[in-house]
Amino acid sequence: MKLRSVSAAAAAAVVLSLTATACGGGSDSGSNGDKITIGIKFDQPGLGLKTPDGKYTGFDVDVAKYVAKELGYSEDKINWKQAPSAERENLIKNGDVKFVVASYSINDKRKKEVDFAGPYFLTHQDLLVRADDASITKVEDLNSKKLCSVTGSTSAQNVKEKLAPKADLQQLGGYSECLTGLENKAVDALTTDASILAGYASQKELQGKFKLVGLKMSDENYGIGLKKGDDELRGKINKALEKMVSDGTWEKLVKANFGPSGYKYEPAPAIAK
Repeated sequence: MKLRSVSAAAAAAVVLSLTATACGGGSDSGSNGDKITIGIKFDQPGLGLKTPDGKYTGFDVDVAKYVAKELGYSEDKINWKQAPSAERENLIKNGDVKFVVASYSINDKRKKEVDFAGPYFLTHQDLLVRADDASITKVEDLNSKKLCSVTGSTSAQNVKEKLAPKADLQQLGGYSECLTGLENKAVDALTTDASILAGYASQKELQGKFKLVGLKMSDENYGIGLKKGDDELRGKINKALEKMVSDGTWEKLVKANFGPSGYKYEPAPAIAK
């Protein structure tokens, strides 16, 4: 009877040990053996887009693939997870992803919750207008125009509150709706990050219909978000990003994803140490 009791206790200890190992987090969060989970946008052409046939395209996706490869994960070992703007910090802190590459601007507020590798891309808030419209060359011109952005957009509020207070701001559910309005002349301009605008304008069915005005209303440094305190991973990602620039891949990826829009992109930014 005593022997059976000891055996049961030993078995319980083994189960607990295995359970603890399986649930372990730390630097392994977002990875599962030979797989890695990366957060991206699913709805931003040119940056992060999940196509109807289940493929993933865009500059952020290409950057994520390059970094993952440098970390030892081939493309078929990547699990892609949707990372909406409002959920990026939670996905990282909860260990649902190893890192996030999703037009993720580095700022002081976000740095209190997560760490960033990079930056790997510098963009600015800009305006997208119809290709044949020469009436908007500076932000003040919007004071007599209809401006479109998505509901709750900080870019739209920045224009409305600080730069062109008399603009007729219309907020719709998504950028695609704004583009339709822009094409149909229901609105005169669309505003958000230039990289996002260039991504939409580069879509095959939209090429030649729109142009970026070329304004620089803000500086947006895109970084790769990861769990706070994981300095080892941050260092590895930064090393991968530096290699991506030095071997010419960065330039190649930018041109492939944004080139058709005529987007005048900035040189690769210096990696923060």
